[in-house]
Amino acid sequence: MPDGPEGPLRADDLRLSVVLCAYTLERWSDIEQAVASLRRQTVAPAQVVVVADHNDELLERARAAFPDVTCVPNTGPRGLSGARNTGVAVAEGDVVAFLDDDAAAEPEWAERLLAAFTGDDVIGVGGGVLPDWRAPRPAWFPDEFLWVVGCSYQGLPRTRAEVRNPIGANMAFRRDVFTDAGGFDSDIGRLGKDAAGCEETEFAIRARRARPGSRVLVEPDARCHHHVPADRVTRRYFRRRCRAEGRSKALVSRLAGTDQALSSERVYVRQTLPSGIVRGLRQAARGDRAGAARAWAIVEGALLTATSYAWARVRARRSG
Repeated sequence: MPDGPEGPLRADDLRLSVVLCAYTLERWSDIEQAVASLRRQTVAPAQVVVVADHNDELLERARAAFPDVTCVPNTGPRGLSGARNTGVAVAEGDVVAFLDDDAAAEPEWAERLLAAFTGDDVIGVGGGVLPDWRAPRPAWFPDEFLWVVGCSYQGLPRTRAEVRNPIGANMAFRRDVFTDAGGFDSDIGRLGKDAAGCEETEFAIRARRARPGSRVLVEPDARCHHHVPADRVTRRYFRRRCRAEGRSKALVSRLAGTDQALSSERVYVRQTLPSGIVRGLRQAARGDRAGAARAWAIVEGALLTATSYAWARVRARRSG
């Protein structure tokens, strides 16, 4: 990390670049809200970058609408990883934050993210991601599976703590870490509306390996509100996303090793999910009919994710 005139930069001296990756004009109103939220920050970002993922019409519209924003085309492979790498390449700040194009940051988001970079060993910080339901939340949808819609879920730390990786919708890394570790793997992650993910998991593992002794933290108070449209509150999407997570975790396991790729998931499966099932059944016994449905959704989601992971591993062995 660059040094200031009197040594290493302190958290309150860090300059922040924020990268928004966008791929479709269908989300234009969301993109406008995301940019507007960054203009209301108590600590203004030094730079906001909008990356248009191989969409010339979106790029031109963004350049016209946001003259104070750096708007660039994705110069890498189509998809979220390529777009993020493009944003990193043009970022000028000491820290590069990533905010989803369908999320809005709270006014103190940037200030709280930067404040969590308490030492040179902190290379990354993730924030809290709250769901902004655009359709009524189904009664069967358990808190333990809010990751399905890209949000913070039951089982994550509620105060600042070390984690394996942040949630991709709301995260920041020191810019020079990308020089040491490389960028996001373009073979992993979302492509358009595809439900795959986990590129931030693989990157965080690789970044810590490149910087022995480094840490990634979560600062839950650095919050954003992530839009959850009606098509993501269906059973069909829930199941598709769980299967995609299993496939993604299998790929990360191949790239980063099973021990680190599944370290957080082991605690989640052994502690968080059983507690959620018991809670749902107790709620059902007290008269909350949806409690049993939430308990079953936890069981179903875990089974779908696990079987998809196992099948992806088998296919990889056969093809390898």
